Amino acid sequence: MTSISDSDYQALQGEWQQVSLEDSGVLNPPDAHSAPGAITTITDDHFEVLTVDGKRLLAGRFFLDSTTHPKSITWIDAMGDDAGKLLPASYRLEGDEFVFIAADEGMPRPCVFSTGPGQTMRTFVRRS
Repeated sequence: MTSISDSDYQALQGEWQQVSLEDSGVLNPPDAHSAPGAITTITDDHFEVLTVDGKRLLAGRFFLDSTTHPKSITWIDAMGDDAGKLLPASYRLEGDEFVFIAADEGMPRPCVFSTGPGQTMRTFVRRS
């Protein structure tokens, strides 16, 4: 469960730009939740993805557990096809790089940072 004193939780706060996407083994496929220059903003336990012109692509919340190996994060989208679903994911947070790999609801939490069917991996860098 997320603790506001968790250093990863604190480090995630702010704006992130996606630099890479892998979905079911395909690198950088077309994607409805990202667009060139789109920014993901994390505020407390909520996230929002906006295009450069301010269109909302995705929003929701998350829970993280930095004590697991690999570290765990669960995404809950508030809109779109996955709205309300618990999407199990693992993450890496190293300085200004944030990577997560998520599986479809009901699938096991991914343990390696390489996608298979029903898994999506996104790589972000902190926006300066």
